Amino acid sequence: MHAPGSPCDICRIHADAACAPYEVVRDGRWVVRHHLPPAPLAGWAFLCAQRHVQGPADLDDAEADGFGRALRRVSRAVRAVTGCDRVYAIAFGQGAPHLHVHLVPRFDAECGTAAWKVADWYRAVERGERPAADAAAVADAVRRMRDAIGAGPLDR
Repeated sequence: MHAPGSPCDICRIHADAACAPYEVVRDGRWVVRHHLPPAPLAGWAFLCAQRHVQGPADLDDAEADGFGRALRRVSRAVRAVTGCDRVYAIAFGQGAPHLHVHLVPRFDAECGTAAWKVADWYRAVERGERPAADAAAVADAVRRMRDAIGAGPLDR
């Protein structure tokens, strides 16, 4: 839980040079990055507001107008890169009051990624009970997502 006045974990990650290899793209409003190690799945990405904003209700008009387009563009990149059947978009915002949407590849053939089971998958990786995504596969996903998204504003 984020305590008022304490550093925001999302802002810290955006500024941390050690996290740069996982960053896919950054424009004036949005940052896209891959899940940091241990990543539950290769292709598990985040769409984050660049500025400190708690959630969609707090977006300014320009951010709100572009949010859906940015979400669609990044979700399409996750699907293209991973070959998944769908992309879950999940945002809780309790741990850090900074909008960050998890974009999770869902594979119909992998029952462990179905609906809320993906949260169990996530926790199992976090506890070391399930192997994290292969580092080379994550690096490849980041590279391919950069290519798939391309240049320019995410919300165009």
